[in-house]
Amino acid sequence: MIGFQSFVQEGVFDPSIFKAIFLAGGPGSGKSYVAGKTTGGLGLKLINSDDTLEKLLKKHNVPLDFSTLSPEITAKKDLLRTRAKELTFGQLKVKAFKGRGALDYYIAGRLGLLIDGTGREFDDIHRQASYLRKMGYDTYMIYVNTSEQVALERNAARPRKLKPEMVKQMWLAVQQNIGKFQSYFRPSNFIVVDNNNAGEDVFKKVSKRIRGLVKKKVTNPIAIQWIAMQMQSRRRK
Repeated sequence: MIGFQSFVQEGVFDPSIFKAIFLAGGPGSGKSYVAGKTTGGLGLKLINSDDTLEKLLKKHNVPLDFSTLSPEITAKKDLLRTRAKELTFGQLKVKAFKGRGALDYYIAGRLGLLIDGTGREFDDIHRQASYLRKMGYDTYMIYVNTSEQVALERNAARPRKLKPEMVKQMWLAVQQNIGKFQSYFRPSNFIVVDNNNAGEDVFKKVSKRIRGLVKKKVTNPIAIQWIAMQMQSRRRK
């Protein structure tokens, strides 16, 4: 396990230090693809419980196609999803969890974060972002948008697919939160990507804007004070 001090040392010189970008978008929106096209090379630590979930599902022989699971296997899948969130988010998402997730270690060093989620639960993201702001982070959101039809078509083509009814419910929930997200993160820190049929020109514009935000000097007073203290401590050694 990587120690706390190692994260602190990396964090002081990380160009994306104290920056947290939230990804929002329903199933089939193409969040991972958009993130790969627009945030590569920035040194952000990806926080995505889905990757851990897939490993757990394969380990426990649970099919990736959720649309065909029996009630018994669905219950098993739900337990594994909770475990995946514990290992990824730690107590920030699973309050009953007593250990540390990957996110806890990254926050310890105040490293730059790319937090992947659906955005279905506004209160959940609000709580996470509020905590990160208290830790000194500047927070942003990339909202990846598609039509319901595109979301359904992409979901049907994925190995790990959901039932169409679930896709519709999640798509609608995410759509209803767009105004709340824009208000909370503010327009200057909120980027909407229309990914129905986005081309390279769209990704280049989004990438340029994201890089501009990440490379800006951190504005949170808590972060400014923390960095100054770390640098002062280094000079004493």
